[in-house]
Amino acid sequence: MMNKNNQIMYSVMPWIASIAFFMQTLDASILITSLPKMADSLNESPLNLETAVICYSLTLAIFIPVSGFVSDRFGTRNIFIFSLGIFSLGSFCSAVSVSLFWLDVSRVIQGIGGAMMVPVSRLVLLKIFDKKQLLTALNRAGLLGLIGPFIGPVLGGYLTDNLSWHWIFLINIPFGILGIMLSLKFMPNIKNDTASNDYAGLVMVSL
Repeated sequence: MMNKNNQIMYSVMPWIASIAFFMQTLDASILITSLPKMADSLNESPLNLETAVICYSLTLAIFIPVSGFVSDRFGTRNIFIFSLGIFSLGSFCSAVSVSLFWLDVSRVIQGIGGAMMVPVSRLVLLKIFDKKQLLTALNRAGLLGLIGPFIGPVLGGYLTDNLSWHWIFLINIPFGILGIMLSLKFMPNIKNDTASNDYAGLVMVSL
């Protein structure tokens, strides 16, 4: 029989994963309607700011294969907290960027965090839930993330028009702090000491 702490963990973990998925998908779409005002603020052409979107998406693609590798060695909770911290740091750096170059660098930092936080949180679900419960847990984990692409452009436009474009990045930070607090309390730190050490293969997959 599960004790009370385990019951809470099983209830909360899908929502921790859902927060991470929401942050990742929201950030992939929230820039779209904000690009003209961002370009004006940074003295760039709106077309040039497409690199900020590309840098984020490309970094996700490169670093997603790394997430399972590092979580096996350093623990799922440690890497998840690290990834949320990196994502939040990248969000802050994006918000205070004064040039396109620094915005692109900040988006790469965001992408590193975003690439790891979703796969690692889902890996935890795969480890702690049995087959009967797993589908329900994964469905819950995907709920908020499915909303992100739809509200991203609308929210981005609203924040840019009523506050400033900086807030499309700053809005990530409260979610990051919430995710870190919940994972510190409820996420297990699962390791796999027998995992493969095929570093060359890992690099090839990422490339």
